[in-house]
Amino acid sequence: MLTGKQKRFLRSKAHHFNPIFQVGKGGINENLIKQLDDALEARELLKVSVLQSCEEDRDTVAASLSKGARAELVQIIGNTIVLYKESRENRQIKLP
Repeated sequence: MLTGKQKRFLRSKAHHFNPIFQVGKGGINENLIKQLDDALEARELLKVSVLQSCEEDRDTVAASLSKGARAELVQIIGNTIVLYKESRENRQIKLP
């Protein structure tokens, strides 16, 4: 689990990022989870956009994505979800 200080640090890091993934009408599937997991391994921190066409609400999507990719949910702001997962191979972010 991340502390409040760590979440603030990660939020500031993710502020300038653009969402890499979009969850739309298709919802969440195994392929999306796999790609998300790979991207988190490479980047550690990323944003996911929840489109208006998505049938599930953003909280449900955030919970499913973080559970599926075994990542930490940093923030939900608007329709954007910020996820963090420490990389096994190439750690770039040093948490406070």
